[in-house]
Amino acid sequence: MLLAPPGAHIPAAFTRPQVDWTRYWSLLHEMQRLRGQVYLRDGAIRKSALVDGRHESDLDGSSWHLLVLNAQNRMCGCARFYEYSRSAIAGDLKAGRCALSLSPQWSDTLSAALEAELAFSRDLDRPCVDLGGWALDEEIRGTTEALRVTLGTYAFWQMRGNAVCLSTATRRHCASSILRRIGGHSLRHNGIELPAYYDPQYNCEMELLKFYSWAPNPRYAIWVSRMKEELSQISIVARHSGPEFSCQDWHPASASATIAWK
Repeated sequence: MLLAPPGAHIPAAFTRPQVDWTRYWSLLHEMQRLRGQVYLRDGAIRKSALVDGRHESDLDGSSWHLLVLNAQNRMCGCARFYEYSRSAIAGDLKAGRCALSLSPQWSDTLSAALEAELAFSRDLDRPCVDLGGWALDEEIRGTTEALRVTLGTYAFWQMRGNAVCLSTATRRHCASSILRRIGGHSLRHNGIELPAYYDPQYNCEMELLKFYSWAPNPRYAIWVSRMKEELSQISIVARHSGPEFSCQDWHPASASATIAWK
């Protein structure tokens, strides 16, 4: 399932959009509870960081969310996609405010690398996107479903016309190595690779990675193609309608069916 941000344009390739204010917020809060449980169990946050058991981010309300449901319709995985403004600068990016930005040795290199990616996205007339909010329940961690969540990122942005994507990826549970395997690359500037760093907020080692949605690891291209077929059929829930929420093939909420990923 997908949750759409305000002002989202829904390409005609997605055939099951619906507007349901109550359902949107119910799903968003369920996603935040899942994220809170996973992060707390991993030791990435303290219980005091949660709000009624939910892990909130200031990007949540204005992002796309890819949700994974099991056969019992229980949420067991999620990922967040936040599209930056075309006028964004390095300091506006989540990656631009990471712990590495505080390093006298690396702050200038980090800023220059991010500005280069922003310039690249503008030259291509494609959005620059933050990938974050990853959380996988133990039920699917280490399974092919976990891999499908990351491949779904490529599929989704290909369906939306492609994007330059950035992520601060944890080394916990080999997450960053999995992202590298499917097509992620280290950020570089003038041939210098930005190093991994310790993030005190989440108490773990992190890496800065970039992804070009049109260039996954060729080994997984067929998987991405199949994910695009699946995504075209799943429900997209928005919290309000309007001229900006558009799709050529419109189905009311009562006609939409949630398709669990199996």
